Amino acid sequence: MQAIIFDFGNVIGFFDHGRTIQRLSKFTDLSPEEMKAVVYDTPLEDAYEAGQIRSDDFLDEVVKRWRLKNEHRQVLVDGFEDIVWPNPELIALIPRLKQHCRLLLGSNTNELHFRQFRRQFAATLDLFDHCIVSFEIGVRKPTAGFFEHCLRRANCPPQKCLFIDDLAANVAGAKELGVHGLVYQDAGNLAARLQELGIQ
Repeated sequence: MQAIIFDFGNVIGFFDHGRTIQRLSKFTDLSPEEMKAVVYDTPLEDAYEAGQIRSDDFLDEVVKRWRLKNEHRQVLVDGFEDIVWPNPELIALIPRLKQHCRLLLGSNTNELHFRQFRRQFAATLDLFDHCIVSFEIGVRKPTAGFFEHCLRRANCPPQKCLFIDDLAANVAGAKELGVHGLVYQDAGNLAARLQELGIQ
């Protein structure tokens, strides 16, 4: 393999939107379930991750949907960003893989989340040749355009590229372009699968 493209969420780092909801729930009369329903897994979140909405406009809309006061806006920013923690076993593989091939990040994410994890995981992500994030390129996985962008940055043919993601639908999207794909389960399983592909 000439290049490996890693997803971020639940691969390099774990995340939980529930952290944001828990932190903000004390400032609204909505239940945690209602808070989740009106923001997450909605067209609003999709549009933000596709770069169609500016961060300020997104935050304004969340304040409104969660019935927050403007004075809670900074609490919202802090809570919205603080949702990730490391996957140490996977992170330990990155320097070893760097010796053999180019590394790219390929993530569906938004400006606020990326700002946080790019800083929080700087030591790991500094080893990557490129970070391709949906809000910057205007398209999300599993759309073909996302993977076409990754391949251009990887500067290699699809058959020489491996994509790793925790979601089977995203891996299937990469495979449609001829990219090798693995659904991430855990670091031990990944190491074994990499060896099967000739990556020691």
